[in-house]
Amino acid sequence: MQKILGHLRKAIQIYDMLSEGDNVAVGVSGGKDSMILLMGLVRIRDILGIDFNITAVSVDPCFHGIPADFSSISEYCRKIGIEHTIIPTHIGEIVFDIRQEKSPCSLCARMRRGALNNFAAENGFTKLALGHNLDDSVETFLMNLLTEGRIGCFSPVTLLEDKNISIIRPLVLAPEKDIRRAAKNLELPIVKLDCPADGHTNRQRTKELTAMLEKERHGAKMRIFGAMQRDLEDWKSK
Repeated sequence: MQKILGHLRKAIQIYDMLSEGDNVAVGVSGGKDSMILLMGLVRIRDILGIDFNITAVSVDPCFHGIPADFSSISEYCRKIGIEHTIIPTHIGEIVFDIRQEKSPCSLCARMRRGALNNFAAENGFTKLALGHNLDDSVETFLMNLLTEGRIGCFSPVTLLEDKNISIIRPLVLAPEKDIRRAAKNLELPIVKLDCPADGHTNRQRTKELTAMLEKERHGAKMRIFGAMQRDLEDWKSK
């Protein structure tokens, strides 16, 4: 977990993600990334010496019309003194039954983010923390390049002016392998949502492509991420 805390601290300080008195909603899907993010933010408060409030928020897509079982997450949050809110939605029904999307991930992700954004704005949160990691950054960059023909990725910090909240991604400097190892060592509860498209997505194909590039050209992932960071720093300096 020390590596994760190092990545968190560096990202929070470099991108000025958190301030004294922030009210932070943490998007908790139940996967390893969001659970490590939640635990990391709880632990990093004392290290940084910044006092901010943390609330875990889970959006339930209700895939197949069945509510997900987040009870293990709720129990874990109770043990560490964190409030856990579950937002039930009809996202699964809309994406798969009504719209019958052939490429459902994009719409599903937008709707889940929209639910989180609205909840955060309506309940007085100043920051919404999401669990995107370094690998997610590289994969998103490649997806945008290869699928849409554009260069772009999500930002470590994004201000939503209309909602007066900022989206932060404190794990953006953390490689997925470090997150996987930490989640296993800590034996964190993991909830796997029963998504009908699981394992057959553009994201999964891009993940496999990235792994192939890394195998053939060791260090390729970090070189791509380094180029993305330099581009962001150039943009910030203008």
